[in-house]
Amino acid sequence: MQTLSSALRSLAVVALLGASALSHAQTTPRTAFVQLFEWRWTDIARECETHLGPKGFAAVQVSPPTEHNWIASGDGAPFPWWMRYQTVSYNLDRSRSGTRAQFQDMVNRCNAVGVAIYADAVINHMSGGTGGTSSAGRSWSHHNYPGLYSAPDFHSPVCGITNYNDANNVQNCELSGLQDLNTGSAYVRGKIADYLVDLANMGVKGFRVDAAKHIHPADLGAIVDNVNARVATRPFWFLEVIGAAGEAVQPSQYFALSGGQATITEFAYGPQLYGKFAGGGKLADLKTFGESWGLMGSSKAVAFTDNHDKQRGHGGGGNYLTYHNGATYDLANVFMLAWPYGYPVVMSSYAFQKASNYDTSFGPPYNADGSTRGPWADGASAPACFDQTRGGWVCEHRFRPIANMVGFRNASVSSWSVNNWWDNGNNQIAFSRGDKAFVVINKEGGALSRSFQTGLAAGSYCDVISGDFAAGVCSGTVVTVDGSGLATLNVAANSAAALHVNAKLGGPQPGVSTAFTVQNAAPASGQQVYVVGSVAALGAWNPCQAVPLPAASSGHAGTVSLPASTNVQYKFIKYSSCTSVTWEGGSNRSLTTPASGTASACGVFNSTAACSTGGGSTASVTFNHTASTVAGQSVYLVGSLPALGSWAPASALPLTLVSGSQWSRQVTLPASTTLEYKFIKKDGSGNVVWESGANRSLTTPTAGASQTVTSTWK
Repeated sequence: MQTLSSALRSLAVVALLGASALSHAQTTPRTAFVQLFEWRWTDIARECETHLGPKGFAAVQVSPPTEHNWIASGDGAPFPWWMRYQTVSYNLDRSRSGTRAQFQDMVNRCNAVGVAIYADAVINHMSGGTGGTSSAGRSWSHHNYPGLYSAPDFHSPVCGITNYNDANNVQNCELSGLQDLNTGSAYVRGKIADYLVDLANMGVKGFRVDAAKHIHPADLGAIVDNVNARVATRPFWFLEVIGAAGEAVQPSQYFALSGGQATITEFAYGPQLYGKFAGGGKLADLKTFGESWGLMGSSKAVAFTDNHDKQRGHGGGGNYLTYHNGATYDLANVFMLAWPYGYPVVMSSYAFQKASNYDTSFGPPYNADGSTRGPWADGASAPACFDQTRGGWVCEHRFRPIANMVGFRNASVSSWSVNNWWDNGNNQIAFSRGDKAFVVINKEGGALSRSFQTGLAAGSYCDVISGDFAAGVCSGTVVTVDGSGLATLNVAANSAAALHVNAKLGGPQPGVSTAFTVQNAAPASGQQVYVVGSVAALGAWNPCQAVPLPAASSGHAGTVSLPASTNVQYKFIKYSSCTSVTWEGGSNRSLTTPASGTASACGVFNSTAACSTGGGSTASVTFNHTASTVAGQSVYLVGSLPALGSWAPASALPLTLVSGSQWSRQVTLPASTTLEYKFIKKDGSGNVVWESGANRSLTTPTAGASQTVTSTWK
């Protein structure tokens, strides 16, 4: 039996799960995330709401949110993916994935359904080559990025990485010709930290630091500490450090970053799985899989079967499974999500071939102008997934064995151990996760049929590999566990079966607290406003059983517990008697609840218009602030609303110096709205100094009213 000490289990559960720092309560832990490689911001938002939230994913790793080099052809391939890793500026105005406004909307919508955003942060270097045009149409040249970096901000003399046994060469020379930032410079570190703080203030919960191996640990640690000190909640940090025996730079050199809470991408994990699932090894050998195999400690590791580099044979040696391996790839991911090691990330790709540099450089599906054609393009009712021909979206995270094993891992995280191990000495294995879950993997050419000790309580369970489990209903095989924990399973060749306590028929299903708001309902005298819908909690379309929505500052609002992972149809109605009802016109409204946490829905009565913040009215807020400045500095206000710059220092509102150190600004804001804000100091060169501590917050007064806020710099 493999177990973890209570201290290590605490790190695995608290440090990794808590690091996602979701903004709402979670009733079931979320323990795995996904890399949506080269997806657009608008598509990610939709995917969070329709799939990732309901399936219980903790987070999405998104492609680098920066202004990047624009390359129409690389290695002969159109619009290569790697241009995203050639930064031109830290602006979010325009990248291949979308605009700043679309990025903010994605963050808001994903956070609302319990899915955090992790940004891929390219901070070791800028672009390659001697000059070009960016994704936003701006020009740049060698060591010259207007308004950001110039020649003194890069390592000099210029050299290329040639010796991985020399840390100085690895960390002070150029990686593949990419212009190497001098992160030993306080100015450079400050610019990088400002960029990451901006993302964190937009609601980003974590950062994958690209090429972290090529940044000295002291320099990267200073950047991490700078960011941590300036944001309300410490982000989740995971660092790309490829360790190889005998090299000068090793993952352990980065373990102490972020107060010892930084995690590292474990590049040894994927090749070990490849060796057992596709390289001639035996699954039976996996009984002891973990640190004893030379992997880093579980609490430090981000585990992955493949990623965007390793799919293509980039970024060091080793064999990795990919979607090209078919059912074997699915089984390896089933094992990764079932096995208690690390914080797993699932890969989600677009289709490519592996025959040449042309194929491995090929960019994502694209339109004639080079813009990305996303899986949710053109108002699609379902994503264009499962297309494994070049130019299609593969969407491995939607493969049922992978998607449903996320719920398995979530259900079993409190039993961080392996029990009831069974194997046939070859490529059939089974094990339980305490009394929470049980899995069988059959990587042989014949079916497996036998009785297993599952460790589960008696009852009927849904096999989540063969079907989905939602709202207490199983679309796949139902397995009966007897009073002694035994169950007979029939598992087809090259397949698996998985049971867990959150997919038990007849068991209590976790509810999702859902806040409904309707605006402009305008009930007549004696009428009340209600929400009615397709599930029992909303009256099953019976107006007499509808949920009342009392009057509120935002319209009419109420909260009800709905079944998790369920598509719900609903409408707003009003009546004084349920036998005489005023219904909204048009089609039913629709929402899909997440697997856990909370949800919200807002609509305008009898209209498809979006809800207006604060009921569409405004209020006046005067900010009086005391802050000392040096010559050339001024004080600015920045915050969570567009009217306050959406946390972008470049869009912050300047305050007027009244006298001495007294600054003031009157701002028109949405009425009855809760917001967060901070004061910053900027000089003519664009240098920004943020207040320390947590974000300030306030709720604006009702429409037409005014408010004065007095504060002092902190």
